[in-house]
Amino acid sequence: MSEALDKAEAAVREASGNTDILQVAMAALDLAKAAQQQAPASACGHDHSRFDARKWWTIGGLVIVGGCVACFLALAFAMAMVAVAIGGTCGTVCLLVLRGMWREAQRGR
Repeated sequence: MSEALDKAEAAVREASGNTDILQVAMAALDLAKAAQQQAPASACGHDHSRFDARKWWTIGGLVIVGGCVACFLALAFAMAMVAVAIGGTCGTVCLLVLRGMWREAQRGR
């Protein structure tokens, strides 16, 4: 395409005829060169690059892994709290039994 434009430009310069026709032809060549060099602008004003599936698979995978880690930590915390609750209950029952035994021992004196 560029070679054809160069040939046309050379032909226009060689023409020594009517200057009005020459000016119109030069303007047309300048316009064609500008259109060839300029990238088409998108109507919305931002870059429309090609869709990158690998990027979105990576983001999705990281979100899933992050969710699994958060779920595991939540389950571990829940099991730890159940263990604390069981330990608290056992300690309370043990103290109540010991208090009852202490009272029985005090009455027996």
